Amino acid sequence: MSDKPVALVVGASRGLGRQIALSLASNNYAVVVAAKTASAPGTTTEDPDPNSPASTITTVTNEIRKAGGEATAIQVDVRFEESIKSLISQTISTYGRLDVLIYNSGAIHWAPVKNTPLAKFKLMQSINPTGLYTTVHFALPHMLASPTAQEPARQARIVVISPPIYSRFFRGKTPYAMGKVGMSVLTKGLAMDIQRDNAMRGRISITSLWPAVAIESAATQQFTKVNPEERNDLRKATIFGDAILAILKAGGDKVNGALLLDEDFLRAQGVTDFDQYSLVPGTAPRRIMPQQLPDLTVAEQDDEGKRYDSSAKSKL
Repeated sequence: MSDKPVALVVGASRGLGRQIALSLASNNYAVVVAAKTASAPGTTTEDPDPNSPASTITTVTNEIRKAGGEATAIQVDVRFEESIKSLISQTISTYGRLDVLIYNSGAIHWAPVKNTPLAKFKLMQSINPTGLYTTVHFALPHMLASPTAQEPARQARIVVISPPIYSRFFRGKTPYAMGKVGMSVLTKGLAMDIQRDNAMRGRISITSLWPAVAIESAATQQFTKVNPEERNDLRKATIFGDAILAILKAGGDKVNGALLLDEDFLRAQGVTDFDQYSLVPGTAPRRIMPQQLPDLTVAEQDDEGKRYDSSAKSKL
């Protein structure tokens, strides 16, 4: 049993996931660094490019340990149920608890429907919404484990890397957006389940987070290699780590079901200096997300109508 809260970061080998793992470890979390890529024995590169394939769960775990933090590397392929089950099992057998789950794994192919092969579409759906659902499904029982006498008020937290829901997000990348928006639907829906379930309410919360400005990562490197000036419109990944920490410090009930943007949430917490996050000092990176997002609620929000639970085989 760990004395520290335990955070599982899925998709932590490089980019945003690596930074999230480092930020959590530097704030007294024991971190499970999980992803598909590990370094073969004897091949670990010291200080690899954090956005390159040389950055693995092995190198990230080594970074954390060298800085005095606590971390364990566990390989996972989120396309496969048994791999995810093994990840959760190993996490619990190693630390005896699971307090925070961050799901950052993702597959990207930005193209219209006619230019997206079925194989690419299936890959994105298996890693993005299905991988998330499977991970949450197997993690939930452990995250809802009975509080201890030492920590009677412990509240588990799930943070999903997925966007707010609005129509412009679909444009030009509908097959990708279908999965990412589906992840945000899970955030909204599970949050509603939590609110109406006495066994979950007050014991767990779920939040989605997305960048307001593009962040340096393995995904954005493909653009900066073609046009180095694209770096002027990027932020450092540290903004995302700081936003994750701010979410975890906020009351779970206040962020349960929220689809947040990193900059906007940090501003709401009193952060004013965003120049520190510019990848190129002195630049003002372009915002990629709308200033105002649609309210998804309706006037009849509290009218649940006739609810059915197929698992109970009876009308509720």
